[in-house]
Amino acid sequence: MTDFISTNEMAIRLSFFFGVFSLMAAFELIAPRRALSQSKAVRWYGNLGIVVLNTLIARIVFPLAPVAVAVVAAERGWGIFNVAGVAPGLAIVAAVVILDFAIYLQHVMVHAVPMLWRLHRMHHADLDFDVTTGARFHPVEIILSVAIKIAVIVLIGAPAVAVVIFEVVLNATAMFNHSNVKLPLGLDRVLRLFVVTPDMHRVHHSVLPHETNSNFGFNLPWWDRLFGTYRDQPEQGHDAMTIGIDLFREPAELHLHKMLAQPFMGKTGEYPINRRDWGKDL
Repeated sequence: MTDFISTNEMAIRLSFFFGVFSLMAAFELIAPRRALSQSKAVRWYGNLGIVVLNTLIARIVFPLAPVAVAVVAAERGWGIFNVAGVAPGLAIVAAVVILDFAIYLQHVMVHAVPMLWRLHRMHHADLDFDVTTGARFHPVEIILSVAIKIAVIVLIGAPAVAVVIFEVVLNATAMFNHSNVKLPLGLDRVLRLFVVTPDMHRVHHSVLPHETNSNFGFNLPWWDRLFGTYRDQPEQGHDAMTIGIDLFREPAELHLHKMLAQPFMGKTGEYPINRRDWGKDL
């Protein structure tokens, strides 16, 4: 099983990516939550272009994908689960949950450290919110994220199966919860007990800093509730709220070359957590 997964990891991930992407893109056409304000052609060229670039860069910087690292860790007995001899089924479930928690903490971190916020704010600078927004991350942030993920995998001894499950679920839920889809309010209330929904995560993409610094979860919604970062609804409502940040409001900033330069442009602003208490702007 492990050999099959490690050999076919890319095919598995791509199959789920294109399947979920196509499903959510179609859902957005049938039942959109908000009217888009920008050209979809320009946004999709930039947002999907960054996906291709990030994939190439990640493969160059990290020749061994996280799942391959998990295989090596198992072979050499690295990590808590391998040392403790944790049962495979329990190790898989625990690893998926722990990896999700690590992503939550990483997300809080890039909102807390001004230098890291400069990288992460490219994700928030999208002027609309749809399925492609979930993949819009700066290449340097992707490198940081992969490095953190690999460190956690080695530390806990995550099984390769768990890593693939986590990657597939994380990518699928990121596309789902960034989708511009209208779910029945009753269904949304039930779903957000188990998974981050589009209405829940859209609050995180508000132009208001106190709303931006909430709802950090990508997959499991429990961490926000446990650590007090959960916000139920945006103050101005989902239809009237403004998406994005106070910088990079011009449509020209949606082009790929402009997106790549955004971490190095302008001031840090008021978005990093507790930034208002830190004195002069950077």
